[in-house]
Amino acid sequence: MIAVHNSHQPLLIVEDSDEDFDLLQRFLKEASLQNPIYRCLDGDEALAFLFHKGNYADPSVAPSPSLVLLDLNLPGTDGREVIRQVKANELLKVMPVVVLSSSSNPKDIDFCYKVGVNSYYIKPTGLKKLRHLIQVLVEAWFDLAVLPEISKSNLS
Repeated sequence: MIAVHNSHQPLLIVEDSDEDFDLLQRFLKEASLQNPIYRCLDGDEALAFLFHKGNYADPSVAPSPSLVLLDLNLPGTDGREVIRQVKANELLKVMPVVVLSSSSNPKDIDFCYKVGVNSYYIKPTGLKKLRHLIQVLVEAWFDLAVLPEISKSNLS
Protein backbone atom coordinates (compact mmCIF):
# COMPACT_ATOMS: atom_id res chain seq x y z
CA MET A 1 0.00 0.00 0.00
CA ILE A 2 1.27 3.48 -0.86
CA ALA A 3 0.87 5.96 1.96
CA VAL A 4 0.47 9.64 1.21
CA HIS A 5 2.33 11.32 4.04
CA ASN A 6 0.80 14.65 4.93
CA SER A 7 3.46 15.29 7.60
CA HIS A 8 3.94 18.96 6.74
CA GLN A 9 0.28 19.82 7.07
CA PRO A 10 -0.79 21.33 10.40
CA LEU A 11 -3.45 19.85 12.66
CA LEU A 12 -5.60 22.19 14.75
CA ILE A 13 -7.07 20.69 17.90
CA VAL A 14 -9.87 22.68 19.51
CA GLU A 15 -10.19 21.25 23.01
CA ASP A 16 -10.80 23.05 26.29
CA SER A 17 -9.84 20.15 28.58
CA ASP A 18 -6.12 20.02 29.38
CA GLU A 19 -6.43 16.37 30.34
CA ASP A 20 -8.10 15.42 27.05
CA PHE A 21 -5.60 17.49 25.06
CA ASP A 22 -2.64 15.87 26.84
CA LEU A 23 -4.03 12.41 26.06
CA LEU A 24 -4.66 13.33 22.44
CA GLN A 25 -1.11 14.62 22.07
CA ARG A 26 0.33 11.50 23.68
CA PHE A 27 -1.68 9.16 21.46
CA LEU A 28 -0.95 11.20 18.32
CA LYS A 29 2.75 10.89 19.08
CA GLU A 30 2.36 7.13 19.67
CA ALA A 31 0.62 6.93 16.29
CA SER A 32 3.75 8.51 14.76
CA LEU A 33 2.01 11.72 13.73
CA GLN A 34 4.74 14.21 12.95
CA ASN A 35 2.54 17.05 11.78
CA PRO A 36 2.72 20.38 13.56
CA ILE A 37 -0.06 20.51 16.17
CA TYR A 38 -1.78 23.72 17.21
CA ARG A 39 -4.35 24.08 19.97
CA CYS A 40 -7.21 26.46 20.63
CA LEU A 41 -9.07 26.38 23.94
CA ASP A 42 -12.47 27.60 22.77
CA GLY A 43 -14.52 28.43 19.72
CA ASP A 44 -13.68 32.14 19.71
CA GLU A 45 -9.96 31.36 19.67
CA ALA A 46 -10.48 28.72 16.96
CA LEU A 47 -12.35 31.18 14.73
CA ALA A 48 -9.63 33.81 15.23
CA PHE A 49 -7.00 31.19 14.34
CA LEU A 50 -8.85 29.95 11.26
CA PHE A 51 -9.75 33.40 9.94
CA HIS A 52 -6.37 34.95 10.88
CA LYS A 53 -7.82 37.63 13.16
CA GLY A 54 -6.42 39.39 16.23
CA ASN A 55 -3.45 37.56 17.76
CA TYR A 56 -3.56 35.12 14.83
CA ALA A 57 -3.37 37.65 11.98
CA ASP A 58 0.16 36.49 11.13
CA PRO A 59 -0.05 33.22 9.14
CA SER A 60 3.30 32.13 10.61
CA VAL A 61 1.66 32.11 14.05
CA ALA A 62 -1.53 30.46 12.79
CA PRO A 63 -0.88 28.46 9.64
CA SER A 64 -3.99 27.22 7.88
CA PRO A 65 -4.56 23.68 9.12
CA SER A 66 -5.39 20.87 6.77
CA LEU A 67 -7.58 19.26 9.41
CA VAL A 68 -9.47 20.50 12.46
CA LEU A 69 -10.14 18.10 15.33
CA LEU A 70 -12.97 19.79 17.22
CA ASP A 71 -14.74 19.29 20.52
CA LEU A 72 -18.37 20.43 20.43
CA ASN A 73 -18.96 21.56 23.97
CA LEU A 74 -16.62 24.50 24.35
CA PRO A 75 -16.82 27.60 26.53
CA GLY A 76 -18.04 30.72 24.75
CA THR A 77 -18.62 30.06 21.07
CA ASP A 78 -19.22 26.32 20.88
CA GLY A 79 -18.05 23.83 18.28
CA ARG A 80 -21.36 23.91 16.43
CA GLU A 81 -20.88 27.58 15.61
CA VAL A 82 -17.26 26.97 14.59
CA ILE A 83 -18.42 24.32 12.12
CA ARG A 84 -21.19 26.59 10.83
CA GLN A 85 -18.78 29.48 10.15
CA VAL A 86 -16.02 27.34 8.65
CA LYS A 87 -18.37 25.50 6.31
CA ALA A 88 -20.11 28.75 5.29
CA ASN A 89 -16.80 30.29 4.19
CA GLU A 90 -15.98 29.77 0.52
CA LEU A 91 -12.25 29.23 1.16
CA LEU A 92 -12.44 27.22 4.38
CA LYS A 93 -15.36 24.94 3.58
CA VAL A 94 -13.03 22.38 1.96
CA MET A 95 -11.04 22.07 5.20
CA PRO A 96 -11.92 18.76 6.86
CA VAL A 97 -13.48 19.15 10.28
CA VAL A 98 -13.60 16.06 12.47
CA VAL A 99 -15.67 16.21 15.64
CA LEU A 100 -14.44 14.37 18.71
CA SER A 101 -17.08 14.93 21.37
CA SER A 102 -18.52 13.32 24.47
CA SER A 103 -22.00 14.08 23.10
CA SER A 104 -23.90 11.11 21.73
CA ASN A 105 -27.03 13.24 21.28
CA PRO A 106 -28.55 12.42 17.85
CA LYS A 107 -29.46 16.11 17.43
CA ASP A 108 -25.77 17.09 17.75
CA ILE A 109 -24.70 14.38 15.32
CA ASP A 110 -27.39 15.28 12.77
CA PHE A 111 -26.65 19.00 13.05
CA CYS A 112 -22.93 18.50 12.51
CA TYR A 113 -23.40 16.41 9.39
CA LYS A 114 -26.05 18.80 8.01
CA VAL A 115 -23.67 21.75 8.22
CA GLY A 116 -20.83 19.82 6.64
CA VAL A 117 -18.69 18.10 9.26
CA ASN A 118 -16.55 15.37 7.71
CA SER A 119 -16.64 12.84 10.57
CA TYR A 120 -18.16 12.63 14.03
CA TYR A 121 -16.66 10.47 16.77
CA ILE A 122 -17.85 10.03 20.32
CA LYS A 123 -14.98 10.17 22.79
CA PRO A 124 -14.59 6.63 24.03
CA THR A 125 -14.24 5.84 27.70
CA GLY A 126 -11.01 4.11 28.53
CA LEU A 127 -7.49 4.78 27.39
CA LYS A 128 -7.22 1.70 25.19
CA LYS A 129 -10.27 2.67 23.12
CA LEU A 130 -9.14 6.29 22.81
CA ARG A 131 -5.65 5.18 21.74
CA HIS A 132 -7.21 2.96 19.06
CA LEU A 133 -9.50 5.76 17.83
CA ILE A 134 -6.56 8.16 17.51
CA GLN A 135 -4.56 5.52 15.61
CA VAL A 136 -7.48 5.08 13.19
CA LEU A 137 -7.87 8.86 12.75
CA VAL A 138 -4.18 9.32 12.00
CA GLU A 139 -4.18 6.47 9.53
CA ALA A 140 -7.36 7.63 7.78
CA TRP A 141 -6.70 11.37 7.65
CA PHE A 142 -2.91 11.67 7.51
CA ASP A 143 -1.64 8.43 5.96
CA LEU A 144 -4.40 7.64 3.45
CA ALA A 145 -6.43 10.76 2.70
CA VAL A 146 -5.16 13.49 0.44
CA LEU A 147 -5.86 16.71 2.31
CA PRO A 148 -6.51 20.08 0.69
CA GLU A 149 -4.05 22.94 0.79
CA ILE A 150 -5.89 25.95 2.16
CA SER A 151 -4.79 29.27 0.70
CA LYS A 152 -3.36 31.41 3.48
CA SER A 153 -3.32 34.67 1.57
CA ASN A 154 -7.00 34.71 0.67
CA LEU A 155 -8.43 34.51 4.19
CA SER A 156 -7.83 38.09 5.28
